[in-house]
Amino acid sequence: MRILITNDDGINAPGLVVLDALARDLAGPQGEVWTVAPAFEQSGVGHCISYTHPTMISEFGPRRFAAEGTPADCVMAGIYDVMKDSPPDLILSGVNRGNNAAENVLYSGTIGAAMEGALQGVRSIALSQFYGPRNVKLDDPFEAASAGGAVLRQLMDDAFWDNEDYPLFYNINFPPIPAADVKGMRLTRQGLRRGVHHKVEAQVSPSGRRFLWVRGGDQQVRTADGTDAAANLDDYVSVTPLRADLTAHDAFDRLTAQLSGKLG
Repeated sequence: MRILITNDDGINAPGLVVLDALARDLAGPQGEVWTVAPAFEQSGVGHCISYTHPTMISEFGPRRFAAEGTPADCVMAGIYDVMKDSPPDLILSGVNRGNNAAENVLYSGTIGAAMEGALQGVRSIALSQFYGPRNVKLDDPFEAASAGGAVLRQLMDDAFWDNEDYPLFYNINFPPIPAADVKGMRLTRQGLRRGVHHKVEAQVSPSGRRFLWVRGGDQQVRTADGTDAAANLDDYVSVTPLRADLTAHDAFDRLTAQLSGKLG
């Protein structure tokens, strides 16, 4: 198996080291693991691509590259340049420092990379490590994710993968606890932390210039039962199937009836 790994925290992020180990175990002794990751941190860029300017790419070592672009850029660089003669069988993105559950899914560059992989027709999985008071001060806060090989194998062996126009990809979030305390895995929907929003906070620099900093909300707020962040806060690994299709299918029939005769 040929696996391409990337992230949004940058080529030197500790979560990428965790992901490299997981990927090598999954690929096996005859497999290959290739890295194409952003040269600098790209958190919060979502599915952004560098459409209006070129992306410089540099080789850091055998099968290890850094691109001055977004996570989605890195996926395209891996497929069409670095691995063009032998495309990847699987794309893994992460392991993100912090959860990509609930509304965070919509902002995440980690998710954006997996989404791009799926759109390119490659099986893709995003992985993130939830942070909280029970793991943030551990010697290895990625401890739960480091033990995530069984989850990856189960997805590869047993999960549903389709060939729809917008193919499925998967979002894994590891709970904010030591590995020994993980209770198991749950299939979840994407949740919403009600009342929690990203916002901006103004600060004035010593030179008098005004800057705005983006801040997130409380990540320890529960989402509804059966959804991702709720499972994580209950000590479970969450696995959420996602698609890039943003159509509100649940509203389509109702709107068709309401607008009948009014559409051209």
